[in-house]
Amino acid sequence: MFDEFKNAFQRHNNGHVQLILINVVVYLVLVVFFVISTVSQFPEFFDAIHRVIAIPAPLMEFFQKPWTIISYAFVHDWTGVLHILFNMLLLYWFGRLFVEYLGSDKLIAVYFLGALAGAVAYLVVYNVVPYYEARTPGGGMVGASAAVLAIVVATATLLPDYTFFLMLLGPVKIKYIAAFSVVLSILGSVGTNEGGNVAHLGGALMGFVYIKQLQAGVNWGNWITGVIEWCKGLFSAKPKVKVTYRKEGAPAAKKTAKGPNVSQDEIDTILDKISDGGYESLTKEEKEKLFNASKK
Repeated sequence: MFDEFKNAFQRHNNGHVQLILINVVVYLVLVVFFVISTVSQFPEFFDAIHRVIAIPAPLMEFFQKPWTIISYAFVHDWTGVLHILFNMLLLYWFGRLFVEYLGSDKLIAVYFLGALAGAVAYLVVYNVVPYYEARTPGGGMVGASAAVLAIVVATATLLPDYTFFLMLLGPVKIKYIAAFSVVLSILGSVGTNEGGNVAHLGGALMGFVYIKQLQAGVNWGNWITGVIEWCKGLFSAKPKVKVTYRKEGAPAAKKTAKGPNVSQDEIDTILDKISDGGYESLTKEEKEKLFNASKK
């Protein structure tokens, strides 16, 4: 299982699966902590964990925990599976389509932008709108719904007439699926999960604006992609520089016109890589090996 998870993060254009894996792992870890806290009759332990990762509604409390503007978007209700199940299904269906047209980098950027927009909408209504100020929740908010709905609306804005085949309903254009999700959030903005639904609307608006800006030639997610690449660089091993010496006057080694022998296993690996990420995902050496093998 560990090897499969590792491969999921190494595959090209696999951002939707990577986000799903992160959400599921976080959910399972929290479930374990919740069970331990309940069985040990020490609920304060889990309450303390929840307060660290959930985004609080009061603005001054949020300023003390600014990281929650992102952490909340990878956490789901641990008392049931429906919350995370529906979010991950939507993320997989719409994320897979999004990645096919725009790639993983932009998908991850929309996820984070949707989470940020949802958090801002949540904080604004509970600190500015009198109706919500009087109903400020004490436990904070968790859930990836704002980020996921940003991807749903972004995909529907990009490909409004693309059709999904739904059980019992048959073919449905994704613009109607996105519109239905938005309408549900509008209705829920004055319900029991009013703050969460307001956050959904913030994420949906971000998904729409992101695609419209992208079509105008402006990528709002470039800075997120840059930050992620910088973070990856901190943990990736830097290649060692190999220095060779040659006696003065000695002729340089000539490259043979014919490349080295390539085994069938290497060719199969290269073909699998093309199937996953396309020809452009190959390195220069892999392209040369494939070219030399084709001449045999």
